[in-house]
Amino acid sequence: MLNNKSILITGGTGSLGKALTKTILSNWPDVKRLVIFSRDEQKQFQMEQEFPVSKYKAIRYFIGDVRDFERLKRAFTGIDYVIHAAAMKHVHIAEYNPDECVKTNIGGAENVIKACLETTVSKVVALSTDKACAPINLYGATKLTSDKLFIAANNFKGSRDIKFSVVRYGNVMGSNGSVIPFFLNKKKEGVIPITDPNMTRFNITLDGGVDMVLHALETAWGGELFVPKIPSYRITDVAKAVAPDSEIKISGIRPGEKIHEEMITSSDSFTTYDLGKYYVILPQVPNFRLDEYIKHFNARLVAQGFNYTSGENSEWETVDSLRKLIVEHVDPTFKP
Repeated sequence: MLNNKSILITGGTGSLGKALTKTILSNWPDVKRLVIFSRDEQKQFQMEQEFPVSKYKAIRYFIGDVRDFERLKRAFTGIDYVIHAAAMKHVHIAEYNPDECVKTNIGGAENVIKACLETTVSKVVALSTDKACAPINLYGATKLTSDKLFIAANNFKGSRDIKFSVVRYGNVMGSNGSVIPFFLNKKKEGVIPITDPNMTRFNITLDGGVDMVLHALETAWGGELFVPKIPSYRITDVAKAVAPDSEIKISGIRPGEKIHEEMITSSDSFTTYDLGKYYVILPQVPNFRLDEYIKHFNARLVAQGFNYTSGENSEWETVDSLRKLIVEHVDPTFKP
């Protein structure tokens, strides 16, 4: 699928960007070019130690900000596929710096779309978040806007042969700033701070996130918002899994946080289809024939009123399963 193709990852020095890089270089040795686009010079320097240009001839490191349209346009020259992972993602930081979050998450999305339409890009996958579903914080609102921009881009692409799609998922286990590395660090102090004992979250591994992006690249017709079927966890179980002997301290919900996250609302159910491994939310007016899409993917419309929330999930991680996942995906030396 990716051999002889040129791929660019915005925010490519992040956790998912690095995981995608590892998978692409391992599975598609004849990839033409893999461009890591990000604004963090230090992270690019560190990533180049892990994936040196001297060893991986296809890889390129490109300093740039998605806020800078001209820089994006230059970076996209000769690129076939774009994976848009750049974003401000910390909820409380976005609440305190709202204008910066808007510039990156909304303005940056607009720039990516425009740069794609003015270059040779043929497929675009934008990363979303469960916080974009019925958002109550600025981060979620900007990502919902970004989702809408990418999906709507299929309507004004003109004669260009280009497809825009979105992937939405929950907390990525072990990613930068996520709860498990935070708890592992707090374990040293003997106290684990929990915002609310009733809190739940969706859980996906980095590998699961990578698989989903690649699935969208391979199968999207343009306009889909893909949602994975993944388990939830209780925040109290994460604390028990990481530090069973530590004191639990309830710190209270931070600005913009929810008790439970949601990935599909009941209002989305009218255009949500079950594809087996994933759900897909389609545009109300897709730019392809819906009957052909349903037949091709054996898609089944979900029941009216269906919603998908972390608190009412049918699949749950346990303390034991979380410990196994931590060893497998976060820290091989972990012991509770």
